[in-house]
Amino acid sequence: MATGSRIPVSSLPPHLRAVRAAAPSAVVALGVFAAVRGAGILVVAAGSWWAGRDPVRVLGRSWDSSWYLGIAADGYGRTVMSPDALTGTGPVQSDYAFFPLYPVLMRLVSAVLPGGLVPAGLLIAWVSAAVAAVGVYRIGERLLGPRAGVLLVGLWAALPHAVVLTLAYTEALLAALAAWSLYALLRGRWLWAAGLAVLAGLTRPTGIAVAAAVCAVALHALVVRRARAPEVWAAALLAPAGWAAYVLTVGVRGRDPLGGYFTVQRRWGSRFDFGAGALRTAERVLTGGHVPLATTVTVVLLAAAGLLAALLVLDRTSLPLLVYTGVLLLMTFGGAGFFESKPRFLLPAFPLLLPLAAAMARARPRTAVVVTAGLAGLSYGYGLYLLLVARVPL
Repeated sequence: MATGSRIPVSSLPPHLRAVRAAAPSAVVALGVFAAVRGAGILVVAAGSWWAGRDPVRVLGRSWDSSWYLGIAADGYGRTVMSPDALTGTGPVQSDYAFFPLYPVLMRLVSAVLPGGLVPAGLLIAWVSAAVAAVGVYRIGERLLGPRAGVLLVGLWAALPHAVVLTLAYTEALLAALAAWSLYALLRGRWLWAAGLAVLAGLTRPTGIAVAAAVCAVALHALVVRRARAPEVWAAALLAPAGWAAYVLTVGVRGRDPLGGYFTVQRRWGSRFDFGAGALRTAERVLTGGHVPLATTVTVVLLAAAGLLAALLVLDRTSLPLLVYTGVLLLMTFGGAGFFESKPRFLLPAFPLLLPLAAAMARARPRTAVVVTAGLAGLSYGYGLYLLLVARVPL
C-alpha cells in the first residue's frame, strides 16, 4: 500500500469500524461538554478575582480537596477533633473516610508534571470529566441515538452542582469509571466492566454502586440466561473487590474488620438512617423554615426521585443503569448528615437524565440549545454561590 493512502473502512475490524463511525458525534459531545464546563471555569475564575480570592485555590483547595491533598502529600493518619468531640457531641474527622485512588493518582501525576499537587488534582479531575462525558455520550447514543447522546452530555454538564466536576474532587473520576464500566456491560465486556468497577470502588464509598450493577447483570446472566462463560463468574467476584479491600483495610487498622470503616463514618456524623434525616430537613424546607441552600437541595432531591420514576418506564433503559442509579440514590437519600452535599453525591447518576434527553431529542434543535444554554447559565450562578457565598461544605 502506498504511503499516505487511507485504509478502507470496510477492511477495519468490527470494533474499530464502530469507534470510527461514532467518533464525529463523540467529538461533538465532548465539545459541548468542554464549552459548557470551560465557560464555567472562566466564570468561577472571574468571580474569584472579583472577590479577591485565588481561582486556583478556590478550584483546588475547597473542602474535601484539602483532605485529598493531605493524603497525597503525607499519607493517611490525620484526625481533626471538633471542640465538642470530647463530650461526645461533636465530630471526629479522620482521613480514613476518604478512599485512596484519587490521592494516589495526584501523587503520581505530581511526580511527573511540574506545579505540585493542586494542579495535579485539577488535571486529573478535568481529564476524568472529559473521559466521563464521552462515556456518557456513548451510553446515550447506544440507548437513544446520537442526538440524544449529545443532549445527555449537555444536560449533565449544566446540572446545578456541575461546578464540582471542575474542582479537585472525586465525582468526575467516579463518573468516568462508572460510565465506561456500564458501557462495557452494555457491550458484554465482562472483565472490562469488572476492572473499572474495582477502580470505582477505590474512588468513593458510592463506588460500590458500579459493582452492584456488574453483580446484578452477572446474576441475571447466570440465572435467567443460563450463561456458563467463566468471565461472568469472574466479573461478579472481582467487581466489589476494590471497595471491599479498602473497607476491610480500615477495619483491620481499627481492630474491627467489618465495622471499622463505618465507625469512622459515624464519627464524621455520617450514617445510614434510611432517609429519616433528609426527610426531616425537607419537611422544614417545605414548611418555610429553612435557608435557601437547603431549599435548592430539596428541589434537586425531589427532581431526582421523579427522574428515577421516569427512568423506570423508559422503554430502552437497561438493567445495569437501573441498578447503578438505584443504589446510588439509595445511598444518597438514606445517608444522614451532610444534607447540602447530597446533590454533589448525585452528580455521577447521569442515567437520571436519560428521560430528559429523550424528550429534548424530539424537540426542535433550537429549543434544545436554548434550554441547555439556560440551564448552563443557572449552573454558573449557582456554582459561584456555592464556592464564594455559601458557608457550608459542598
